[in-house]
Amino acid sequence: MVNLPEKTTLRPAMKMAELVDLDYALLSVFSRMGVPLGFGEASVEEVCTQTGIPTEEFLLICRIYANEAFVPSPEDLARAGVPGLVAYLRKSHSYYMDVALQVLEQALERMIAPCESRSQRIFRTFFKDYREELARHFAFEEEKVFPYLESGAAGDFRAEEFEDTHENVEEKLGDLKSLIVKYLPKDCDQYQANRTVRLLLLLGHDFQKHILLEDSLVASLLGCSARTVLESLQSSVPAEDDVLSQREKEILVCVAKGLLNKEIADQCNLSIHTVITHRKNITRKTGIKSVAGLTVYALLNNLIDINVIE
Repeated sequence: MVNLPEKTTLRPAMKMAELVDLDYALLSVFSRMGVPLGFGEASVEEVCTQTGIPTEEFLLICRIYANEAFVPSPEDLARAGVPGLVAYLRKSHSYYMDVALQVLEQALERMIAPCESRSQRIFRTFFKDYREELARHFAFEEEKVFPYLESGAAGDFRAEEFEDTHENVEEKLGDLKSLIVKYLPKDCDQYQANRTVRLLLLLGHDFQKHILLEDSLVASLLGCSARTVLESLQSSVPAEDDVLSQREKEILVCVAKGLLNKEIADQCNLSIHTVITHRKNITRKTGIKSVAGLTVYALLNNLIDINVIE
């Protein structure tokens, strides 16, 4: 992907084909918005008129995806039109569940095909749980968040719940990438592993932009600052000592078994503060944030038996 220079302005008079040269990731955006290829020499405005898409809406969405530094203002959102932007978010949900995750699952299955059954089981379970969590998250947004955005009234909408569910689905997608890059069993298909990581990076970037648009709309509705989602899904910077200590392994096993911090503290005869510190170190060293991702790490490194967590 080519990051659009901050000062570059997307204009209605631009040729539609030029946008693809600026950032090929926009192709999936075109598809979701119902813009077919075969532009010829038509301008952005001409294509938008032909397809019935408001030009301001189209350009705003393209700018969000193609410019890493851009965060839409309330004025930008108002000009584009909130109903159309929410409709785009709904289409994105369908794209993620029905297209992107299907392609990713196919690549994942090819990657683990040569692996022993235990490794296959671990990756399949992680992916199945992630897909189910993402479906629940999207259902929450469509039932609770989008109606408020469309009506312009926040009602009893809880921004904290919205942020928490976003963080969970973001973390697990990044954890799957880290697990493959750092801890993939050697008997997996390396070509398919590389392809799977590329798909995860593309999906992660796309999903971040989706979240940025949602966050900006919610922030505009609630009258607060938008949470900018500009972090990449690159691997964490390795710590100088990235080997888990024996105590950290013990804590990790407890986390994988589903124990809470207080339960871990009682079992290991530690303070809760010490347990929290160990958990931060584990995340820093492994590059994995979610409980589900850490559980897969423990399984792949034979720290815990798969039957213990089922």
